Amino acid sequence: MEYVSSIKDSAVQLIGMMKWQDYVDILLVAFIIYQIAIRIRSSSASRVIKAILFFVVLSWITEVMQLNVISWVIENTLDIGLLALIIVFQPELRRALEHVGSGGFRFLFGSDEMGDDTTACIMRVVAACSEMSREKVGALIVFEKDMKLDDYFKSGTVLNAEVSVELIRNIFFPKAALHDGAVIISDNRIEAAGCVLPLTSNTHLSRDLGTRHRAAIGMSESSDAVVVIVSEETGTISVASGGMLKRHLAPETLEKLLRSELIGNEDDDKDKFNLKKRFKVKKNESK
Repeated sequence: MEYVSSIKDSAVQLIGMMKWQDYVDILLVAFIIYQIAIRIRSSSASRVIKAILFFVVLSWITEVMQLNVISWVIENTLDIGLLALIIVFQPELRRALEHVGSGGFRFLFGSDEMGDDTTACIMRVVAACSEMSREKVGALIVFEKDMKLDDYFKSGTVLNAEVSVELIRNIFFPKAALHDGAVIISDNRIEAAGCVLPLTSNTHLSRDLGTRHRAAIGMSESSDAVVVIVSEETGTISVASGGMLKRHLAPETLEKLLRSELIGNEDDDKDKFNLKKRFKVKKNESK
């Protein structure tokens, strides 16, 4: 009890010595950490952060227990690991700095405008897919997320164009030069078209799935991208994400799914529950 009381007295004394600048300083640091945590929670970087925290805690434990040899190994591993992380995540760091440079304080103080741009992009893609579905025009559209897809841009034709219903339909017009490949959307712009995607190696897929669907699944397995497919044979709309394929989607369901995957909001859990319920109903109906 005396130990707890001394800690309490020290905390009260410390708070009494703090100035208003100290409160502002602490709030700013907490806010920046919170914003960074939001941006890495759903990316592959989150796993790396967890690994770093694990080694930091392990280093502290070995130091307390005076395990000198393993403590020395962990400390040197952390020193080398920090340099390795800078090299490995160089593209992501560059992209983050580009966001700061182009968006200013919007990078930290919310992303409402970015969310509005993404919403508009999703609406245009959904409208284009709805029309192509009715006309049975095949399409393959990739939404880039945290993992950069620069290598796939090189396999197609770089466009760097604004997303529009007309442009998407023209790209996938059956007699167009780029209709056989995939469109890649990055930062709400069509970066490239006619891109070649990796085919999945999964041998347990349904035989009625064509090359587009297998390429979409393969892309979602090798990256965190979300891929939309419109079947040329049946006109059905599907989405591949995380190696999983969701088929026979209505335009409304497609829109909700893309919003959940690309934007995310406070209603994510509710939307995901409703989507799972719809997929289950559709699956039962197909049986």
